[in-house]
Amino acid sequence: MNTTNAAHANSQPSAEQSVAASGQYLTLRLGNEEYAIDILRVQEIRSYEEPTRMVNAPSYIKGVVNLRGVIVPIVDLRMKLNLEKVEYNEFTVVIILNVRGTVIGAVVDSVSDVVTLSAQAIKPAPQFEAAIDARFITGLANVGERMLIVMNMDALMSNAEMGMFSSALG
Repeated sequence: MNTTNAAHANSQPSAEQSVAASGQYLTLRLGNEEYAIDILRVQEIRSYEEPTRMVNAPSYIKGVVNLRGVIVPIVDLRMKLNLEKVEYNEFTVVIILNVRGTVIGAVVDSVSDVVTLSAQAIKPAPQFEAAIDARFITGLANVGERMLIVMNMDALMSNAEMGMFSSALG
């Protein structure tokens, strides 16, 4: 059994070679584009409710909500990614994420479904000047006729990226 595992392990790409991991991804929509985020980061999906604004917060942080005793910052992903602003509607949802032990909410236009992607299905995204910082994109994946932009939520929602101190997020 160890021989099989060792042979299997050798055929797997190393962490440096493959940034994307095989697994299930939640697909979501921002404007006309579809994105995918690792389902293991998703804690829950909630309908949008107006958060309490925070003084001196970056413009993309809409405010905070109290989620069963935990104060959760709410980030508008459109604003964070420098996409055009849109009016919230009945499809607007907040994806509650757990990123490196920090609970944070991401406002998106809508969620679609859950897809399974292999590491090989996620191709590196071309590097060029774009509205979305390349550090936030793991790669691109085709699912049927759909092109998904696979997001790196660890980089996008890191405390440093959000302008927050981890101690302030008790």
